[in-house]
Amino acid sequence: MTPTHDSSPEARLRAAGLRVTAPRLAVLSALAAAPHSTADDVASRVRDALGSVSTQAIYDVLRACVSAGLVRRIEPAGSSARYETRIGDNHHHLVCRGCGRVADVDCVVGAAPCLHPSSVEDGFTVDEAEVVFWGTCADCRSRQQDSFHHNEEFAQ
Repeated sequence: MTPTHDSSPEARLRAAGLRVTAPRLAVLSALAAAPHSTADDVASRVRDALGSVSTQAIYDVLRACVSAGLVRRIEPAGSSARYETRIGDNHHHLVCRGCGRVADVDCVVGAAPCLHPSSVEDGFTVDEAEVVFWGTCADCRSRQQDSFHHNEEFAQ
C-alpha cells in the first residue's frame, strides 16, 4: 500500500513500515510547513519544536523517509539537497537563479512520467521524469530592476 499525502503523518509512517517517533513526526511536519527545505532548514524547525535533536538524527530521519517513499529528495545543480512531502505525482520544479527559491510545477503533459525519452537504452523502463526549470522569481527581478535604476541615477 502506498501512503497518501492526505493521511495523517502517523498513518503514513505506519503504512511505510516505520515506527512513529517524535523526530519523524517533527520532520514530516517541518516539510509540510516548508516544502523544498534543506536538511539544515528542517533541523532548525525540528529543534524549535522538540528542543535538542542532533543533526545526524535529522539526516537519519530524512534518509529513512526518502527510502520509505514518504519524502522526495531533489538536488538542483549548485544547491543543497532539498526535501518535500509531495510525492508520487511526478511534478517538476522551478528554481530561481537569484535566490535559489524552489517552486512546484505540475506535470507539463499527460500522465506520469509525462515526458518520454526519444530512446531508452539497455532495457530501462521509465517510471519518473525529473525536470528542473530555471529562471528568476519576481522578487529577484524586482531587486535587479531597482538596482539597475539606482545605478543609472548614480551614473548621471
